[in-house]
Amino acid sequence: MIEDQLDATFTALADPTRRAIVGRLARGDATVNDLAAPFAMSLPAISKHLKVLERCGLISRSRRAQFRPCHLQREALDAAVGWIEDNRRIWAERFDKLDEHLRDLQEPQGKERS
Repeated sequence: MIEDQLDATFTALADPTRRAIVGRLARGDATVNDLAAPFAMSLPAISKHLKVLERCGLISRSRRAQFRPCHLQREALDAAVGWIEDNRRIWAERFDKLDEHLRDLQEPQGKERS
């Protein structure tokens, strides 16, 4: 289940338009018209992007009178950030071990030349 959620989140964030929308929503709630303003695309196209973001849980929509503002669901981003941080730590440890191993391999060669 968690991996499916991560797949959906990273798939949604793979698109630059959706990343820009998420970036805009990080500053606060916005209507579809507000979100569409910087893009040279139709409202239905923006709505399709919003549906992708909504399906994966990155955004939610509420109803205020005739407006349906979009809201960033930070918890979904937190899961992705957690996965990235865990993997960054793992790879940093692996690279540190590789660096240490390479230094160990080079030391005897340096001593033999002296």
